[in-house]
Amino acid sequence: MKAALRTWATLMVVHGMLWCGQARADWRDDIGTFRIGIVAEPNGGNTVPGLAQLTQAFTNALGMKVEFVVARDYASLIEAQANARIEYAIYSATAYATAQQRCACVEPLVAPVDSDGAAGIRSVLLTRDGKLPGLADMETHRIAMPPPDSVGGSLLPLAGLAAEHVKVAEDAPFLIQADSASAAEMMLVDGKADAMFGWVRAAADGQPHLSGGTRARLEAAGLSASALQVVWTSALLRYGPHTVRSDLDPEAKRRLTAFLTNLKSMTPDVYDLLETKHSGGFLTVAPKDYATAEAIVRMVSPDGGPR
Repeated sequence: MKAALRTWATLMVVHGMLWCGQARADWRDDIGTFRIGIVAEPNGGNTVPGLAQLTQAFTNALGMKVEFVVARDYASLIEAQANARIEYAIYSATAYATAQQRCACVEPLVAPVDSDGAAGIRSVLLTRDGKLPGLADMETHRIAMPPPDSVGGSLLPLAGLAAEHVKVAEDAPFLIQADSASAAEMMLVDGKADAMFGWVRAAADGQPHLSGGTRARLEAAGLSASALQVVWTSALLRYGPHTVRSDLDPEAKRRLTAFLTNLKSMTPDVYDLLETKHSGGFLTVAPKDYATAEAIVRMVSPDGGPR
């Protein structure tokens, strides 16, 4: 009797192992080819630098066939992921928020950081020599603002202030609409504006990194660091995430997350091919990390259409 029970138990273990192995293989069989979508670089056509290396790296991580798909713009990429023609997409922050509003079928896995820990940008309202005491005094001062398509200098501050119940219309009489971010900066430098909206690089812990962005540009243009004061700072807009469809098998998500978060330390040459702008590696992110991007998308378009 004991021998029979041992035999039965052994058979059940073997059956369980076979079943688990089959379950692990099922998601690969169902997908067939794992497709990764990216937006084409300007004037880059459909070429992907280092395509062979990138494809092999993802193939090794997932244990299945991988193919890169180049989209002409974020709108095309969003439609492809929403319609399940691709499983994985690399977005800007606002493109991800648009995709999430489009179908609620995508989720972020990781996002890049800079080598000094900066995880995104924050909008700032900068004044010189204390000319603008605070937000409540904006209406009696001249505030320079970059063009409406400037994320850090226009979209982010308008959405951020609205979230704090400070309503500022784009055509408010105290706003001086500049033709470019550089033009807005020169208004502050030349004394034609008392303050301006710009941006700074920032860490996820709330501390701004002032080694880049508008403040650094103003200092390079001749304003001393001591002359500049930050009147207001927005919430963090994180760098754009790498995303997957929410219905992707959890094992695939786990493999991708482990692969991406270790990529910088394990194979830095592949990391540099995959992420060309931010050199600090990938950190895991969650949908809540993109609340600021979602607020921008809701503000710019009633239906959340991509910009």
